[in-house]
Amino acid sequence: MTTLTLIGKPDCHLCDVAEQIVETVVAELPEGAAERVTIEQASIADDAALYEKWWEKIPVVLIDGELHAHWRVSADRLRAALLAADTQGASA
Repeated sequence: MTTLTLIGKPDCHLCDVAEQIVETVVAELPEGAAERVTIEQASIADDAALYEKWWEKIPVVLIDGELHAHWRVSADRLRAALLAADTQGASA
């Protein structure tokens, strides 16, 4: 399983765009791969530690806890990273 965490806040236009990109990319992954991606969302408005760490970089995308992107999310780069994580998970 791959965990994708999207960190943002309410009323954040870039966060809304990032969420759409994440949902589209995961939905378009090859059969089976999408089922192995868990999407979690977190808000800096609800978590002081997240605010402290990420407030100036939202939206933030983490893949398995590691920083993948902030501010702008590239669909192509995200797709490649998720496919790579899926391949690594399948060979483990």
